[in-house]
Amino acid sequence: MEQQHKVVDRLRPAALHTQGGVEQQRPKSLSTRVFVLWLAALTALVLGLSLAAGSEVRLIGLLIFLPAIAASLGTVRQTQVASLWALAAVTASIARSPGYHLDDGITLALTLVFAGLATYGSRWRIARDTELLRLRSTAAVVQQHILHPLPELTSQVRVDGIFEPVQEDKLFGGDIYDVAATRYGTRVLIGDVQGKGLSAVGVAFAVLGGFREAAHREPTLAGLVDALEMSVVRHNAYARHSGEPERFVTALVVCVDPVDQGTAQAVNCGHLPPYLVRDGCPPVQVELGDTGVPLGLASLVSEGRVADGFGFPPDSTLLLYTDGLSEARNGDGMFYPLAERLATLVEESKAAEATRPEGETPQRPEGSALGLAQALRADVRAYTHPHQQDDLAILTLERLSAHAAESREGNPV
Repeated sequence: MEQQHKVVDRLRPAALHTQGGVEQQRPKSLSTRVFVLWLAALTALVLGLSLAAGSEVRLIGLLIFLPAIAASLGTVRQTQVASLWALAAVTASIARSPGYHLDDGITLALTLVFAGLATYGSRWRIARDTELLRLRSTAAVVQQHILHPLPELTSQVRVDGIFEPVQEDKLFGGDIYDVAATRYGTRVLIGDVQGKGLSAVGVAFAVLGGFREAAHREPTLAGLVDALEMSVVRHNAYARHSGEPERFVTALVVCVDPVDQGTAQAVNCGHLPPYLVRDGCPPVQVELGDTGVPLGLASLVSEGRVADGFGFPPDSTLLLYTDGLSEARNGDGMFYPLAERLATLVEESKAAEATRPEGETPQRPEGSALGLAQALRADVRAYTHPHQQDDLAILTLERLSAHAAESREGNPV
């Protein structure tokens, strides 16, 4: 029985080029070709203006800014080259048309000072950027341990999805998800932690850690959610003790029944209801019972959380998401029309599949549902361009047909 519901396949992203588990990157800088063209163009501009104005020595002093520009955009070596270039140009100009000795000395001195400061500034900037890249790479590794890579395949469903923090350089967002293949069925969590960034990481760890342990222990979905509630309560107790703010988590926990091929269960803790996508039918929002309070706030109400059953037949897809999708706004402040756009994207996918030439290999042989999350991300990006207002998490659960499920169970990897 344990083997029947184990994870039978997991597709991971391509391995990163790492050193010590951390991706190695270099700060961005100008290419040699661009640097040379830029240096020649600015020098020609200054020389042309100085010759046209008849004041070569006075205007040639503007070249002392070349090292400063190189320091902000290029490497240390490029900054040193720009410094030597500016010093040589100023020296040659003074030698060609000497003026007052004091003015010439000041020009040369300023060129040397600017060259030295630019070189130092370039070294400092590159060291800072390298450290930031190292920290970002470390954060990426931590994020991969917090949120498992997708897609993931169990004996009941194929789970795909995307996660995007509100800022590309802020890898720790407030949205969380996880998948657990247990003897009670495939259990899926999606949630939204109150707050963003590093301040939300502690709660995210508490919920995900609680889910990964309790999903295999608790026989009922309500018991699993109660365990998640206690995880958040304990974390808030520690936070309160240390003077940090308490937080809550909206969450939706789904369990795909391992026996009944046509149903699933869900407990909604203040989260957004899912959508069900079936062939031949428009997408519909799943009607669950009363929405419960978010995790961490159960003490405010007297009613306990209960699991609601709903239809989830084979070859259908369940869409889970966070408010980064449903509450995205365009430039006019209008909300993203999720139901309307979801129906359109599903129809477009069907039309593309119908017009595919016979014998041509589909782009996604595992199932068209694998592209739904990516299509929604691209669509909401276009709707909210150029700004994304909130973290975005989208999961698609494609229920395997009875034949596919049996073949997976009979051939575990």
